[in-house]
Amino acid sequence: MNWLEAIILGLVQGLTEFLPISSSAHLRIVGELLPGASDPGAAFTAITQIGTELAVLLFFWKDIVRIISRWFGSLFGKVERKDPDARMGWFIIIGSIPIAVAGLLFEESIDTSFRSLWIVATMLIVFGLLLAVADSLGKQAKPLEKLTLRDGILYGLAQMMALIPGVSRSGGTITMGLALGYTREAAARYAFLLAVPAVFASGFYKLFKALSDPSQSAAYGMGETAVATIVAFVIGYLVIGWLMRFITTNSFKPFVWYRIGLGLLLYILLGFGVINA
Repeated sequence: MNWLEAIILGLVQGLTEFLPISSSAHLRIVGELLPGASDPGAAFTAITQIGTELAVLLFFWKDIVRIISRWFGSLFGKVERKDPDARMGWFIIIGSIPIAVAGLLFEESIDTSFRSLWIVATMLIVFGLLLAVADSLGKQAKPLEKLTLRDGILYGLAQMMALIPGVSRSGGTITMGLALGYTREAAARYAFLLAVPAVFASGFYKLFKALSDPSQSAAYGMGETAVATIVAFVIGYLVIGWLMRFITTNSFKPFVWYRIGLGLLLYILLGFGVINA
């Protein structure tokens, strides 16, 4: 991977991480279309996601600081445990458990077999259709303050599915939120907040492995990965702001059609041997 390819992949990561179209799928696909024609790898994907998650920290800084402070306050009796922000802290912790457990149990499959482009194409279409159903039939009435423990766990299970490229972390959790009756803005906001612990944990875990074991980083340079991560941070921050404005007056249908179209195109390219699975 050269520096230009790293910048391109950083752009792709930043553009797609927060849209319900699967950033890992796009990195996988674009990697095959670049001159080197190779999978950037799960480690590269996880590390560059640190950049986009830093964008979440910056964009939702006030919300995150308030949630953390109120959560800590509830531990020492300074804040009521029923406080919405204190409860949100607990829900984010609980909702992060499924993806953490599944990520450790299925790490080898996530790094290898799950990255087959046949699986990516299928997940793009299937979860695109699920998003369409949830967006059309969901009541979209509940604000984030109405989040319950049951819903927090279901959100977490939906996020867990994003370990499979093509599902989309934001797409899976947003779909679950819409199905549970939350507004588009509430579903998206919680999807971004819920991702913070999981993405940072995964990213730094892969970064530690790459630094401690040179063989882990043979497919990419850490300098190039760092550049891609910085690019992803800048572009990701801009995309968050755009998406939050977009969904206040628009549905997720454009993303649904895009997912289905990309999935079908992948089937065609794979079927004719243009790219390798």
